[in-house]
This record gives sequence, structure tokens and C-alpha cells, in this order.
Amino acid sequence: MIVVTGATGNVGRPLVQSLTGAGEEVRAVSRRSPEYGLPEGVRHFPVDLADAESLRPVLEGADTLFLCPSGELLVSAGSPEALVKTAQSAGVERIVLLSSQASQTRPQAMSHARLREFENVLIGSGVSTTILRPGGFASNTYAYVPTVKSDRTVFAPFGDVGLPLIDPADIAEVASVALRDSSHAGNTYVLTGPARISPREQAAAIGEAIGAELKFVELTREQALGTMLEFMPEPVAEGTLDILGTPTDEELAVSPDVEKVLGRAPFSYAEWAKRNSFVFQ
Repeated sequence: MIVVTGATGNVGRPLVQSLTGAGEEVRAVSRRSPEYGLPEGVRHFPVDLADAESLRPVLEGADTLFLCPSGELLVSAGSPEALVKTAQSAGVERIVLLSSQASQTRPQAMSHARLREFENVLIGSGVSTTILRPGGFASNTYAYVPTVKSDRTVFAPFGDVGLPLIDPADIAEVASVALRDSSHAGNTYVLTGPARISPREQAAAIGEAIGAELKFVELTREQALGTMLEFMPEPVAEGTLDILGTPTDEELAVSPDVEKVLGRAPFSYAEWAKRNSFVFQ
């Protein structure tokens, strides 16, 4: 049995679907109840991972765990060590961790210190582990939805800085493979899209997907920070803006790991925009 935390999120939801489609027994965990149904046979458990012991009943009988830290757990709440110890003592033999590329590329950044802690705890625990380090998510551009709908405008900072954004569906598929195939234990995968795309180009791709010409307005860093603080902790927002504005060479590079695991190229941002065009209509 596989337990999926973050099961109602942009990675967790397609991951649950992929696992059940492959015939796996899955338990879905998130802080909030799903807005719409999970696949048939999947039971949802409302759990706050900051309270490690609250996860223990969900893990009964499970041998594999997808660990997706989020919210305040990424800053100061809870304990990575307590979570991993709880999983081990409950009988979990294998863990796939959703970390971030920045845990490696920005080793001093406070924004990703907790993810580095999760990685280090898992590596030192002796539990069989696969670490996924995605770059920026294509789904982060859902932030454009309100103004695309109201004004046919995209507001974003660093308009011409391109990064190889990853489709969460690709992250989910790599996670599904790693959870089902123990040969991926001990590996760390950097997950990116197939090409860099700037915010200005993202606006064009969304416009193409919905059949409308969108205006692009470049925000200052300060303006963007104010918006991001509405839905993420300040250290995470600051670290994200550092990556968006001044990416390292590694963050600009396209990784081969999605293709290595899945045997196909990752989806492009344009493909993601077409598949999710209904959100922007």
C-alpha cells in the first residue's frame, strides 16, 4: 500500500490517479478535504504533517510513502526527523520525497533550508529513499488566472528571464514510477521541462491556448513579493524571487532525468497551457 501526502495538490492529485490506474492501493493525505472526488477506492485522511503522530494511523499496513512537505512545514512547523521516525516505526520501507532543485543549487538559502533538512534526515535514516528535485512548476502560473480572466493581462516580475518550468503531471509520473519500482531507491532526480520559457513567453502561450491576445505587464520585485506573501511564507517568497530573477547556471539547464525515468520527453509549457486552458477562460 502507498500513502500519498499532499494528495489534493498539483502533484498529488495526478499521482494518486496514476497509482490507482496502475492497480496500486492508495491512501490520500492532505490537510483539507478534496474539492472534488478522488478515484474510486481511495480513502482520504485529513492530516497535518506538522503533527507527525497524527500520520501514524494512516500508515498502518503501508510500505511506501510519498512525502510532500508544504505550508508552514517548509519553514518551522513540525519536525522532519519526527515524521521520518514515525514512518519507519509504522513499517514504511520506502519513501519518495518531493524536494526542490534549489535545495542543491542554493545551499545557503533560508527558503529551502527545511527541504535540505528533510533530505539529510532521510539519507541518514537508513530508509530506502528517492529524492525528486523539480525546478519551477508550470502550475505556479495559475497566479495569472484572476487578471487573465478580468483584464486579459499577465502581471509578473523578470519578464524576459526564462526557466525550464516542469509540468506537475511529469513530476507525478516520475513519482509514480519511483514509488512502484524499488530500483529507483538511492537516486536523486532533477526534474525540469524541455526548454526555458520567460513570463512574457508564458503569457503568449496562455493567449494561444485560450485564443486571446494577452497583455504583459512587468512587476518590480517588491510588487511581486507583496502578491506572493498572500499565499506563501516570506522566506519561501524571497527565495522564489531570487530564483526567478537571478537563476544559476544549473537552474537554467534542462535536465535529462524526466526522459531517463519515463522514456519520453517532458511536456512543454505550451502543452501544459493547452491542457489547462479552461482555468484561464
